[in-house]
Amino acid sequence: MITRRRTDILVLGAGGAGLLAALHAKDAAPDLDVTIAVKGLLGKCGCTRMVQGGYNVAIAAGDSAERHFMDTLDGGKWLNDQDLAWTLVVGAQQRIRELENRWGCFFDRNADGTIHQKAFAGQTFDRTVHKGDLTGIEIVNRLAEQVWARGINRMEEHRAVALVRSADGARLSGVMLVDMRSGALVFVQARAVLLGTGGGPTMYKYHTPSGDKACDGMAMALQAGLALRDMEMVQFHPTGVLAGPGTRLTGTIIEEGLRGAGGYLLGGDGQRFMHTYDPRGERATRDIVSRSMQREILAGNVNAEGGLWIEMKHLGPERVAREFKGMVERCADVGFDLAGGRVPVVPTAHYMMGGLVFRADGSTDLPGLFAAGEDTGGVHGANRLGGNGVANSTVFGGIAGDTMGRWVPRDGAFEEPDRVALEAAVAAVHAPFAKPARNLSPIRDALLDLMWDKAGILRDGPGLAQAASGLDALEAEVDASGVDGADRAFNLTWHDWLNLKSQLMVSRAIVAASIAREESRGAHWREDFPQTNPDAAGLSATRVTLADGRIALDWQAVRFTRLKPGESLLAAAAE
Repeated sequence: MITRRRTDILVLGAGGAGLLAALHAKDAAPDLDVTIAVKGLLGKCGCTRMVQGGYNVAIAAGDSAERHFMDTLDGGKWLNDQDLAWTLVVGAQQRIRELENRWGCFFDRNADGTIHQKAFAGQTFDRTVHKGDLTGIEIVNRLAEQVWARGINRMEEHRAVALVRSADGARLSGVMLVDMRSGALVFVQARAVLLGTGGGPTMYKYHTPSGDKACDGMAMALQAGLALRDMEMVQFHPTGVLAGPGTRLTGTIIEEGLRGAGGYLLGGDGQRFMHTYDPRGERATRDIVSRSMQREILAGNVNAEGGLWIEMKHLGPERVAREFKGMVERCADVGFDLAGGRVPVVPTAHYMMGGLVFRADGSTDLPGLFAAGEDTGGVHGANRLGGNGVANSTVFGGIAGDTMGRWVPRDGAFEEPDRVALEAAVAAVHAPFAKPARNLSPIRDALLDLMWDKAGILRDGPGLAQAASGLDALEAEVDASGVDGADRAFNLTWHDWLNLKSQLMVSRAIVAASIAREESRGAHWREDFPQTNPDAAGLSATRVTLADGRIALDWQAVRFTRLKPGESLLAAAAE
């Protein structure tokens, strides 16, 4: 039995991308029915709420969109879609003022009343706007309040499981969801859908994202026949708290502003090591710092917990407690003194630069489907600058909302779903109930270890081949495993099974793209191909699709629409 609903615009996800898409769509077309469907509770789940660091934007004297753009391209190793990157840096200037002046966010100020901006690694200017170290909570709380105030419909605790095409296959008809509170299936027919579920590399042993993340959006896009780009580009954040085995707190991020403020990374011997790897030391980009830390760990220069240290006390415990209050308290909760002592840390899987191929207006190759945020690829290239993530979500979420508000009255239509596709979606989500129940924890643990060891920070051909065959074996195990379906209301084992299916599919995409890219670039490091290809003219993005249940890969040349490697907007502006 499937319940059917209709809405003009369905927004999947309630992070920065989803909330702003809903608000902008409602503003652009007030008469349209806008609905947000979210896996958890609106305002209380997802990764935007977890953002500690801040929001990159060029608004200070001496900074410029051109400078921010150059930093973004340099950080992304020129793999970025330049039109998307330019839209990001220019759009951030508008969006940060909108967040404050329209939606009620309030960011930290200097003594003269201007917005305070702090240092983040990999940037040539201190441009990260923040609210202490709780920036994401500030943004999500204010946006959620506005969603509630505007009467936008909410489908909380509803999990999207399939994008369903129209009967002729030419456009999107709607989305199949699971009502987690009852276990019932709901098909929502919509004239337009925003994919903003977020990525989240939770298939790695150490990871930062919200526990509800499983790369569902990317998996659904693949199943719907769409292409993902740059999937080998998984970002590892240098400082995840190493809280110990058996706790989900291990890998929880403590933000980059610590290193930007002058924090030290220390080996197990108590000595700094970053300057032996990069002259910028701890303020090098995330990919360089994470690789350097991993090399120290593999060399055995570790503390008793098996990781490294971050130390802030040389900056003055009172200053650290004042400027990083939230992190000091969170570290204290697990027994560590960030202000006056040392905290054990380990690199941790944090963000996915790759994702669904989309355009600067939020549209995709499937009419009726729009996308924004970490579900999408191309903005960040091979490596995301810290602080560009929440800017990405809010900038492109708002743009997609504007686009949908204009597109739906003109081109949107309620299309009947492809019946075969609808039946296949039902069969896929109900599949585990027809098999004997099994403990899924060993499979999940095996996935975490496999991806961390064989497709993690340091990669090579043999290890990636082992990852590919290991994923096939784990997929077979999951497909042979069932869950007890006697009570489907908040059946967490069922959702664990669905999580594994999404994680495995996206892991296969990551591994296939990593095998194909025989060079080291940004976050993707091949020990057997340590050089970056110097031939800029031949620079291409990987593109993966799903063909007969298997990952297929091709390449798309990077278009240097604004600059070629070696050129600079700053030089052009100076002339």
